[in-house]
Amino acid sequence: MTTPETTAWQLEGRGIDELREVRMPVEPLAPTEIRIAVGAVALNYRDLLVIEGSFLTDLERPFVPGSDASGRIVEVGSDVTRFRVGERVLTHFWVDWIGEQPPVRTLADARSLGGPLPGVLAKQVTVDQEHAVHAPEQLDDAEAATLPIAGLTAYCGLLRDGSLDASSTVLIQGTGGVACFGTQLAAAAGSRVIVTSSSPDKLGEARRLGATDVIDRNARPDWHRAVIELTAGRGVDRVLELGGGEGLQQSVQTLSFGGEIVQVGFIAGAEAGLVLPTLMLRQARIRGVSVGSRDAFEEFVQWIDRNGLAPRIDSIHEFDAADEAFRRLEAGPLGKVVVTC
Repeated sequence: MTTPETTAWQLEGRGIDELREVRMPVEPLAPTEIRIAVGAVALNYRDLLVIEGSFLTDLERPFVPGSDASGRIVEVGSDVTRFRVGERVLTHFWVDWIGEQPPVRTLADARSLGGPLPGVLAKQVTVDQEHAVHAPEQLDDAEAATLPIAGLTAYCGLLRDGSLDASSTVLIQGTGGVACFGTQLAAAAGSRVIVTSSSPDKLGEARRLGATDVIDRNARPDWHRAVIELTAGRGVDRVLELGGGEGLQQSVQTLSFGGEIVQVGFIAGAEAGLVLPTLMLRQARIRGVSVGSRDAFEEFVQWIDRNGLAPRIDSIHEFDAADEAFRRLEAGPLGKVVVTC
């Protein structure tokens, strides 16, 4: 009897050149598992760090990367109650984080798809029924696949607490996946949105996504001063902080009284020094956001179905060209890079 197989991309060493397209066996389902015919996989900066070996350095190889997949259920285990065959679903990144309280306190104890758990860059994937949510009805697979990390991070950082409205001003750093979602969501709340980027072309697209004002960081390396000028000295109510590193101090200097930095990325560095009196005098806060719970993800899907959203996709690549998709991610996309299956 022939063993069922699927096709996947596997990381055999370190770096994009070590990705290989392989055939892998399809194991029988456990009672609570679902099998998904993957329609699309969206790539994240985190995936690139894993592939390069600079994040989760002790990850055992060979390894299937990727954490964000959309697709249709083709088989369910005998005890599955959350889903039925034929339904469209999305994978959930932090598999054990269901409700409000995260189940672990340290990264070493956390279980997430695409490292340390096996990833989803395959034509079929198997996950427990608790590790998936229903997909939005109005988004196709390529659009829906962008939601599990980038979309949910922006939603939890900006909209979930319900505090943004037409009186708010939000600063978004850059035009990557999380940033583009942030621009769209803050604009949907009616807020004034200021976007920074080092690319004038990308700033033009940021305006189309809903940015009210844009700042070219090359022209204004003191971009925090430009923010203060644009807001007539008041500052911003919230910063979606994607850079980290030394730039965090500039973000603090953009804040209004009682403002908040939502720390979601560290592209410029995982450590940062702060001049604390500035933070203190402005009665400001720094809040870390690491994607979100499954409950939050289901809320976000419902928000999309109620309000509408067209995720900003930079490029779509065929499954056989997934390595090229990672090179596009490495080059700095405008929005999300997606691999279709």
